Amino acid sequence: MSSERNGGSPSRSGTGDAPSQPDASPGSGPRTLAEDLRARDDSALAALLNARPDLLSPVPNDLTQLATRAGTRASVVRALERLDRFTLQTAEALAVLPAGPGGAAPAPGAGAGAREALTRLLPGREAAERLPHALDRLREWALVWGPEDQPRLVRTARELLTSPSPTGLGPTLAEAVAAAGQAKPSPSRLQEALAAAGLPPTPDPVSALSALAALFTDPERMAALLDQAPEGAEAVLRKLEWGPPYGAVDLAAPSPPVAWLLDRMLLVPTGTGGDPGGAGAPGSVVLPREVALHLRGGRAHRTPEPVPPPVATARSYPPETVDAAAAGQAMTALATVEELLDQWESEPPPVLRAGGLGVRDLKRTAVALDVPEPVAAFWIELAYAAGLVASDGEVDEAFAPTPAYDEWLRAAPAERWARLAAAWWTATRVAGLVGERDARGRNLAPLGPGLDRAPAPEVRRRALELLAGTEPGAVPEREALRERLHWERPLQGARAGRAARGDRAGSEAGDGTPLTVRLLHWALDEAEVLGVTGRGALASYVRPLVEAARNDSGRPSGGGADHGVPGGDSTGGNGTGGDGPDRDGTGGDAAVRAVAEALAPQLPQPLSQVLLQADLTAVAPGPLERELAAFLSVLAEIESKGGATVYRFTPASVRRALDTGRTAADLHAFLAAHSSTPVPQPLTYLIDDVARKHGRVRVGAASSYVRCDDDTLLAELLADRRAAPLRLRMLAPTVLASPAPPDQLLARLREMGHAPAAESAEGDVLLARPHAHRTPPRTPPEPVPEGPPAPDATLLTAAVRAIRAGDHAATLPHKPKAPAAPPPAGGPPRTVMAETLATMQSATLTGTPLWIGYVNADGAASQRVIAPVKVEGGFVTAYDHTADEVRTYPLHRITGVAELAEE
Repeated sequence: MSSERNGGSPSRSGTGDAPSQPDASPGSGPRTLAEDLRARDDSALAALLNARPDLLSPVPNDLTQLATRAGTRASVVRALERLDRFTLQTAEALAVLPAGPGGAAPAPGAGAGAREALTRLLPGREAAERLPHALDRLREWALVWGPEDQPRLVRTARELLTSPSPTGLGPTLAEAVAAAGQAKPSPSRLQEALAAAGLPPTPDPVSALSALAALFTDPERMAALLDQAPEGAEAVLRKLEWGPPYGAVDLAAPSPPVAWLLDRMLLVPTGTGGDPGGAGAPGSVVLPREVALHLRGGRAHRTPEPVPPPVATARSYPPETVDAAAAGQAMTALATVEELLDQWESEPPPVLRAGGLGVRDLKRTAVALDVPEPVAAFWIELAYAAGLVASDGEVDEAFAPTPAYDEWLRAAPAERWARLAAAWWTATRVAGLVGERDARGRNLAPLGPGLDRAPAPEVRRRALELLAGTEPGAVPEREALRERLHWERPLQGARAGRAARGDRAGSEAGDGTPLTVRLLHWALDEAEVLGVTGRGALASYVRPLVEAARNDSGRPSGGGADHGVPGGDSTGGNGTGGDGPDRDGTGGDAAVRAVAEALAPQLPQPLSQVLLQADLTAVAPGPLERELAAFLSVLAEIESKGGATVYRFTPASVRRALDTGRTAADLHAFLAAHSSTPVPQPLTYLIDDVARKHGRVRVGAASSYVRCDDDTLLAELLADRRAAPLRLRMLAPTVLASPAPPDQLLARLREMGHAPAAESAEGDVLLARPHAHRTPPRTPPEPVPEGPPAPDATLLTAAVRAIRAGDHAATLPHKPKAPAAPPPAGGPPRTVMAETLATMQSATLTGTPLWIGYVNADGAASQRVIAPVKVEGGFVTAYDHTADEVRTYPLHRITGVAELAEE
């Protein structure tokens, strides 16, 4: 079996993790990551593909290709960003272990295994207990491979975690000397360092460096050496102990303590370019890793963090109080969204040329909703995420409600709120970014581009899961939540990850606050405004949504699989908020219905009556029925909002109601039917007075005219100085004409205190019902995931089967029959068509499986193992072991055929 086909070649594995000269015997363990994957069972491969779904795009042909893809920089960066703090510390400790024989990573002490070395690098009882779980996670995700006692970090991960090392450790002594450039010590200088350290001379530089490294890693001899150091020498080392390990000194005339350290190579000059972190310049020195580990007492990190920080409780409320407060906010949320879209259906705001809502329209909307602009941006984005508002796509493009808004209005209040909460749960658009600038300096506008942030759903989900993990009514400290989320995803949104994805916009605030921290604060603020939380604690009716999302994403409801983290990520996830089988991270329609059913008893019943008062106001002590609230907002002006809404009746508002076609009798009947008290006389007089004047003056198109049966009233209009801009002139005793358009004439006469009515060409009164603008049918915006979605069980099973079959075809030995040209090493067979046809026909008689090369209609080449059943008409029908099904292949697409070698 060739080394290429069994994964023994570094170039074939693509991970660079195989030693150049393998010294391991066949029974000592895998030599490459590909061999390690080949030894795993199907469930382990499925777990790897589920944890790192980017490896499935597309499905690898075989395990060697899977290993190659698992070692690419982008994939490793994405995997590292999904690790928790201690698992990442374990990987960082593995990265700084010096390479041993065969690529293994022994401890700093001679002859120790990597597991023993990690125990010393990560000391403590809790760290020792958690270390096996961390290594299992790294191995499951193919970041670590090899024997159990000699785990090896994949080369790409080692490079990412040592350039520079997050532990603050510098290069080993040998690496520091090799990278010293012009400052590299000569052989005689190395012998002088041995003598200064009290070591016997050696025959060559390599053995000299080994002797010094052995001294630095021997605690007793190293302590004795430092006891001889002059005053101030250890203080110099302590400054570099926890990193960065580079410092600047005067190499031409060093101080006595520095000179003593340089003579014994406890500090090594780096020379130009010696510092990977950018400090390498003439005069800079580096603290070798072996020396730093001795100073640290063998610890890789100042403080290992094997256990997630607890989520402290700031205060607690009775659960009933929390639910009542949250339900009140939920009702306010529904009323706000309705008010927003009612306004936009009559006055659709225009779409900016660059997309999004203009600053003036945002301010106008905020004033209409009586909320700050950031809160108005949140409601706008929430309506957009729920599919209730979109662009109409007209020439003069504008934002307006969608047909789904009408369907949403017909639903029960609890169901409407549940749909809003589900849309908020999975949305990747972040309203908190509105008003900031992107990487090109462009302003980020509501409903505009550039607001998607892939980590937002996951941060939102984890925040609510942590809230759900507390006692009912408990309010966690925000700082504790921030620390917990940072422990679970310390690299999420870090510079390396953003560079790998090319996403730099909106990563940090101007004060350097990481994106994940800002997302957490925005999520908690939005949850309070929306009614997901009440007084900072999670509402009980939201828990079905949290539990359903947790269960659908494969997370245990009681705690994480590895670290005791409630809802900890044991499956890898995809960064889109834990997408499960339902693909939306909310648990599907069942969870939304469960939330609606739990919320319904918490919501107050809509009122059908208001309190009318003698000061021409009406008080609604709670939420009104939608039809009542809609017409009351036409008949009166909303004066104040809150727990109780106050409406004020004015002549203009009454005239507005009459313009819709209602009569004075209709208004009196409406108020009598919906008032819990008798209708006050002042309100009755107001309606009658406005009704008497309403329609006495008629405005039509001439350009425009004024018609009235009362010639005295027309004479008053002609004499009124305020009517001068209208340039009215008498056409007849009951008709005035004006060059102004009818709408301007109507508006001016109303400003003068009259109550004119518009009329048609036939003389009928035109009813001024507001036009409800709607867009064509629109679908809600799709969340922008961070990488491909997590695969479902069916896809995982098929992918593992296909990879196994492809690996079987690629690794089985075969004996080609008279190929037209020798096939390339590891490549598909090549035969002429006559030989291909003859081999196929022979295999149908004998039942011999064949190894073929095949090119599909898209030009993609693959290798397959088939058992031919029938050959006719230029096609071969065969059982495909790769796909585990019967397929038909055109013979002209088969590049070659070979029999499998006999075992």
